[in-house]
Amino acid sequence: MQSPSPILEAARDIVLRAGDIIRENHRKPRQIRYKGRIDIVTDTDVEVERFIRGELSRLTPDVAFMGEEGAAETVLTGDVWILDPLDGTINFTHGLPFVATSLALWRSGHIECGIVNLPLLDECFWAERGKGAFCNGERISASDVSEPDKSLLATGFPYDIREVLPLIMSRFSKALQNGQGVRRCGAAAMDLAYVAAGRFDGFFEEGLKPWDMAAGWLLVEEAGGTVSRLDGSAFALHHPDILASARDLHPALVKVLNAE
Repeated sequence: MQSPSPILEAARDIVLRAGDIIRENHRKPRQIRYKGRIDIVTDTDVEVERFIRGELSRLTPDVAFMGEEGAAETVLTGDVWILDPLDGTINFTHGLPFVATSLALWRSGHIECGIVNLPLLDECFWAERGKGAFCNGERISASDVSEPDKSLLATGFPYDIREVLPLIMSRFSKALQNGQGVRRCGAAAMDLAYVAAGRFDGFFEEGLKPWDMAAGWLLVEEAGGTVSRLDGSAFALHHPDILASARDLHPALVKVLNAE
């Protein structure tokens, strides 16, 4: 395995230590605050973000910060840490282990390194531009599936599901009819990590934020996969929709999800 850079190694250590907070709090009662009808935040989200932000400020004092629970409006100029402290908050409140901490470093107009830690499943994924993608120290690769009917797909549903239900269900139906199955874990960072590891052959979702996708985007590309918007056009972090998949499968998935 190629050695990670010092900044990735230090950031990964911070994220892993933040996982201890999630594991400890997973056994405690949750304090829940509603940001929307089904968009919630817990005391753990806030605690983990506060811890990671504090550690990063000491590690890289000149790097800006964007986080879901604070500094969400930070502009992606210069160097920026992008953090989702607890992706899968609803899972967390129900005792499900499908939760992730996602941290990425935006530098010179692209994601330089990314970490997705699954603390309740004891798996940590990371990638560095040009150096490949890894899980618990082992190199990972996107799958070599090229046909939709041989693919296992994943998706997610946006918080404003009531307003966009016909479109969401139309794409969901197309995926169901053309693949081996569709899974919904409820944490986009985890879904993208699983595409990078070849466990899912493709993942699609809309209504996402930069912190949901930043680290996973790099993971998929460094694992040999392809990332675009749902219509197949070039992806950027300000876009709310994403399609990530095995490279040879990608063109066919674009056709399936956008068929009339």
